[in-house]
Amino acid sequence: MLWLKALHLIFMVTWFAGLFYLPRIYVYLTEATDEAVRATLRTMAQRLYRITLVGMVLTWVFGIALLVWNPGYLSMGWLHAKLLLVVALSGYLGWLKVHLRRFTAGTNTGTSRFWRIANEVPAVVLLLVVPLAVLRATAAVTVAAQSCDCR
Repeated sequence: MLWLKALHLIFMVTWFAGLFYLPRIYVYLTEATDEAVRATLRTMAQRLYRITLVGMVLTWVFGIALLVWNPGYLSMGWLHAKLLLVVALSGYLGWLKVHLRRFTAGTNTGTSRFWRIANEVPAVVLLLVVPLAVLRATAAVTVAAQSCDCR
């Protein structure tokens, strides 16, 4: 089970790295005036999107594997909140893909300020998801220690 957790975390980091950087590339795309630079940035964004998508899919795969290993988590409120945020973040990546297509087609309407604000979304979600998982683990250890007759 620890390998499943490790793989889940590795691909979550991959996913978030892409989510942090893809909107930043959109800022640069919005501000770029040289077509050669724009072409390079579009290529970077397309490649980064693919890597980010793989990170997201494998995060889901290993997360589901963890739930199969521990189905009791499905009854816990912290997991429902975490899953809601993960679904929202998955939708955010889909939204970024829509905008990547717009950049490729030359129909982007977002300003660099818009993309700077959009760039903060994954950070906010990360600040919510990590405490849910970590505090859940801390609470579980505390409950186990309290119920242990360790004399």
